[in-house]
Amino acid sequence: MREIEMSEFNIRALGHVGVLMGGTSAERDISLKSGAAVLRALQASGVDAIAVDLIENWAAQISEAGIESAFIALHGTLGEDGCVQGLLETMHIPYTGSGVTASALCMDKQLSKQVLNHAGLQTPISITIGTDGPARYPVFVKPVAEGSSIGLHYVESQREWQALDLDATTGWMAEMPAKGREIAVSVLNGEALMPVEVAPKSGVYDYASKYTTGATEYFCPARLPAETLRYCMDRAEQAIAATSCSGAPRVDMIVPTGGEPMILEINTIPGMTETSLLPKAAAAAGISFEALCLRMLASAQLEHAKSEHAETEHSGIVSGGMQ
Repeated sequence: MREIEMSEFNIRALGHVGVLMGGTSAERDISLKSGAAVLRALQASGVDAIAVDLIENWAAQISEAGIESAFIALHGTLGEDGCVQGLLETMHIPYTGSGVTASALCMDKQLSKQVLNHAGLQTPISITIGTDGPARYPVFVKPVAEGSSIGLHYVESQREWQALDLDATTGWMAEMPAKGREIAVSVLNGEALMPVEVAPKSGVYDYASKYTTGATEYFCPARLPAETLRYCMDRAEQAIAATSCSGAPRVDMIVPTGGEPMILEINTIPGMTETSLLPKAAAAAGISFEALCLRMLASAQLEHAKSEHAETEHSGIVSGGMQ
């Protein structure tokens, strides 16, 4: 992929852009870091962008900001599960990332696994959690609908299970561990970038491993044969097509030696911090962080009003956002 040239964009036509960040989920702090980085990049590129830290009454905050398009840098509940996307749809504000349907689907790990399996893509084996815990061990126990490895537990015995203090109001699932290299394949506007391998020093890519500097080693491209890398990229593109995702989603996989890649999950709004995987993959493709943010903004659209905005297209740019 080539670097974006600023001359390709009519910066004024982007309108007043709001970088939506913060939110009320367990990932608020990470969202603020992602949002701040995106805001700096957009402003440095000449985009009329402001921060919108969503706390209470999101509709009122967005309305008062007077934005014409939204760059979503929210993570977790309400920001990544289709809720804020649905709000922006009703307000007719084009936004980055996947639409309402795909966002809700990918936030539900169990439902998205069914869709991926139906498309012929492999996922880890799910284990039933009974009253005495999972049916077998070891397992990874995780919330059905959370991101950034929030609540991820590696459980090796019933004793460890009984020692967990899990929130009874949260839906939980268990998966059999899969051995192999853990990689992340970002798919920018339908085209897979080079896979990034994550090698956490703790052995588990949990929340701390993701966001603690030096806790994880990264390799881009991943330490896999060239044909395997290409195959993983193809499978990632297929996963994105099967779930109807758009923008710059990230497909997390385990690649066993000589086996079929297994998709762990799809992250529809990947992190944009200094340790995040999407910017690393973009950099390996020669795409600067600023150009990455512009490409993501360029794909902002409304899921249910594309025809309404098609008539106002001008050089690929739509009033209030980009098609």
